[in-house]
Amino acid sequence: MAEESPLDLLICSTCGSQHAVTTGLSSCKICDDPRQYLPAHGQSWTTLRKLQDSKQYRNEFVIDKLAHQSGNKNLLLVSIYTVPKLAIGQRALLCCTPRGNILWDCLTYIDDETVAKINDLGGVSAIVISHPHYFTTCLHWAEAFGCKVYLSSEDGEWIMRRGDPARQALWTGNRLPLLGPVGNDENKNEDGADFVAIKTGGHFPGSSVLWWKETRKLMVADTIMVVPSGVYHIDRLPGTVSFSFMWSYPNFIPLPPDEVHNIWKAIRDTDFEDAHGAFVGQDTRGDSRRRVLESAKLIVKNMGYVGHAIHAEEA
Repeated sequence: MAEESPLDLLICSTCGSQHAVTTGLSSCKICDDPRQYLPAHGQSWTTLRKLQDSKQYRNEFVIDKLAHQSGNKNLLLVSIYTVPKLAIGQRALLCCTPRGNILWDCLTYIDDETVAKINDLGGVSAIVISHPHYFTTCLHWAEAFGCKVYLSSEDGEWIMRRGDPARQALWTGNRLPLLGPVGNDENKNEDGADFVAIKTGGHFPGSSVLWWKETRKLMVADTIMVVPSGVYHIDRLPGTVSFSFMWSYPNFIPLPPDEVHNIWKAIRDTDFEDAHGAFVGQDTRGDSRRRVLESAKLIVKNMGYVGHAIHAEEA
């Protein structure tokens, strides 16, 4: 029997996650989770082959002009997103450095043009996924670029397509240094690494952010959600929130105060000015570290926890 092509594996139309079979699924485990949902028409499926053959989709690339970095013109932050919107509609962020490129999060849609454009930018040394909603076709991406994709070990139950450990790694611990002086993949010495993935928990047990140290940027996905009042934050009144912290965003289920506090504690030793969220336009420019704590305190206070320990934290 001929081996099944990854192009024909089932993809959930709602969340964009690729499963390990071509037939026989009645539901998507990721969308059955109470953090997610199914649309009014119910469960439906597609495949990469159908998406590519439709000629309907393409991936757009937008280079972000770094506002706070060392002046090294070889550093680029590139947003990649699919048009028209597909599944959840998130963006992936390609962080380009002279020592290699990290792809933060992933898209369902990938084609030869996408691979060629990314290779023109230096390829991908490693992929890091923030949480299961963006697992998508990440193994397909790792195979296309000959790199490894890192998924939090705590979120293993939501991996719908498992692959060779040489391409798909479940990382353990709280911090994963990447792109150090000894190579273009994970590096055990955080001090010499260009990037550090940091587990914060909250949205999912293994939810993570990515700290790009040299540019003082934090890629937050929706582990920490950039909200509309955070995008333009010049001369705003005190108490204006910039970020939110939720267990379920589409179903509006908040995190308890201790979980919000744990997210801050996981990142409070980092140094970042800008934060870049899961969707196009979700970018905070300047003073973002302080604004994360300010937002966390405001949210916890408005839950009624005015005496919570987070209020003693200082940025």
